[in-house]
Amino acid sequence: MASNSAPSVKWIQAAAGWLPFADAASADLPLPRLLRLALFQVSVGMAMVLLNGTLNRVLIVELNAPAWLIAVLIAVPLLIAPFRALIGHRSDTHRSVLGWRRVPYIWFGTMMQFGGLAIMPFALLLLGREDTFTLGIISSAAAFLLTGGGIHTTQTAGLALATDLAPEDKRPRAVALLYVMLLIGMMFSAFAIGGFLIDFTATRLVQVIQGAAALTLVLNVIALWKQEARNKELTAPNRETPAFGTLWRAFINDGRNARLLTAIGIGAAGFAMQDALLEPYGGEILGLSVGATTGLTGAWAAGALLGFLLSGRSLTKGGDPLRIAGMGLVAGVTAFLLILFAAPFGSVAMLFGGATAIGLGLGLFSVGTLIEAMSIAKRETAGLALGVWGAVQASCAGLAIALGGVIRDGVSSVAMAGDLAPGLATRASGYTTVYCIEIVLLLAGLIALGPLVGRHRKSGNDEAPVPFGLREFPT
Repeated sequence: MASNSAPSVKWIQAAAGWLPFADAASADLPLPRLLRLALFQVSVGMAMVLLNGTLNRVLIVELNAPAWLIAVLIAVPLLIAPFRALIGHRSDTHRSVLGWRRVPYIWFGTMMQFGGLAIMPFALLLLGREDTFTLGIISSAAAFLLTGGGIHTTQTAGLALATDLAPEDKRPRAVALLYVMLLIGMMFSAFAIGGFLIDFTATRLVQVIQGAAALTLVLNVIALWKQEARNKELTAPNRETPAFGTLWRAFINDGRNARLLTAIGIGAAGFAMQDALLEPYGGEILGLSVGATTGLTGAWAAGALLGFLLSGRSLTKGGDPLRIAGMGLVAGVTAFLLILFAAPFGSVAMLFGGATAIGLGLGLFSVGTLIEAMSIAKRETAGLALGVWGAVQASCAGLAIALGGVIRDGVSSVAMAGDLAPGLATRASGYTTVYCIEIVLLLAGLIALGPLVGRHRKSGNDEAPVPFGLREFPT
């Protein structure tokens, strides 16, 4: 008996060394309660799979909607992300006689996400008819906007609630667990939704999206139930609270590094330009089914989870976050090269390998750049540093997604009209043009990041290991 238990103990100890959330539980926040709270991340991951994965392929391939329109619709929720800092600040300073700070924001975010998903399938089906196309655009934009706003509001307030509940020494690992639950939710949702849509019909699409809306409501109610204790002193209507503008001015005068923000923006655009095109690429060029292309999102999430674990292990050993970010950019270049050559070789394995490498690179890049952004912020403005990072990344990613769809459609129309050389006049030309641009952007990000490596870093044994948690959370 003792001999059998020894290997198990060693295995658990080894796992704890790799997983940053292995000891996330505490007496104040036991593991069952923490896992229950993490369910809101599962609902967010499910919505992200629908917005960024399944729907773009269905609309472009099955419903023949123009790629530029779908790319713009997918980019709409990302443009709300810059307001996450304001949302977090408002939940910090919320005034209410009920004594809740986070619950109202999580609840309203849940209702927004539920409402957006509930009307989304009907709005999307209107795009397939000429007589209702304009109405379909308006209602689809409203559905995407509601869903995206709900995602950002719920996630911001939910993470803040987790930090309220967890002891200070456990917060990094508690929030790390929440992020891993997001990726797990994305992976399982990708495979489940893909399985339901193997035999695609309009009725099945409505059932899947509305089922996701109902499941969002159920999961978030369970996650929120009796989590936040009422404290009327914290939410007293007559208490003084710092103005957002005051905190913002203090933050922007804190010696920000323009080069770092430039690198973040370029890298985010380089990774995001293909977000609306990867699954249509697999369906149109390699002939994959809806279920198979949805699996690409699962592969991306698996790669992101691996990047999260690798960066967490490196940072706890005192690794330079900018070197980690640079490795992420290199992984991204490799990923897009694999995807580029997947078409001429007709290789599904290369496509899935590229999707996994995209997630790996984005995970490393996001964690590394956010760690560096936090390291040059004062303690009292750390939350705003997270907001600036999110604002730059989300704005550049949203613009890149929209441009990716426009470039794909423009190049494809020119290529199929015979205006290009015979070797380039293929259906894949629009997609491969976008992937080449992304490679150039990632290389430009490396150039912008290079001079920053090693700056403002302590050397030798004086540098303590970097904790991996909320302030390092790649939203």
